[in-house]
Amino acid sequence: MMKIAVFASGTGSNFQAILDEVKSGGLAAEIALLVCDRPGAKVALRAEKANIPVFEFSPKEFKNKEAFETIILNQLKQYNVSYVVLAGYMRLIGETLLTAYPKNIINLHPSLLPSFPGKDAIGQAFHAGVKVTGITIHFVDAGMDTGPIIAQKALEVEESDTLESLTAKIHKLEHTYYPHVLNTLFQKRELEV
Repeated sequence: MMKIAVFASGTGSNFQAILDEVKSGGLAAEIALLVCDRPGAKVALRAEKANIPVFEFSPKEFKNKEAFETIILNQLKQYNVSYVVLAGYMRLIGETLLTAYPKNIINLHPSLLPSFPGKDAIGQAFHAGVKVTGITIHFVDAGMDTGPIIAQKALEVEESDTLESLTAKIHKLEHTYYPHVLNTLFQKRELEV
């Protein structure tokens, strides 16, 4: 069984979707750890309720990224984590983790990359007036949403869509498609070993 750590910063709706798929057997993985860079975030409560270990930290309490990523890396090793899954983690991954987990850190981004990288991708796409947007699942590298693409799923932007309705549609797509792609990737990687 693939052991994963989920990194999240906020409410944890994608964490919950991944957890639900793990529980139902739709995602052949075990969430061994939640890493959260915002102590007290709702995602930590979701993990605690599911008896998943939580590592919370406040980046500003460390002198630099290497310092807190070294502690995170020790946690990942302690729980024998094979993959890091980003689910609304609003922080660039640094050299410490990238070196330890090459091609094993996966991110979900709410646009069809390379369009609209970075923060507020849904708002960027909406305000640009695109007719099609979607989500991208990609491996993480040192850049901002620049890693190799694993999968994408598009959706049409309707004339009647508001930013709120488009955001809801994107989130719904994320919650179903991300766990599915993760499962496919993990099964393929296990077969390759």
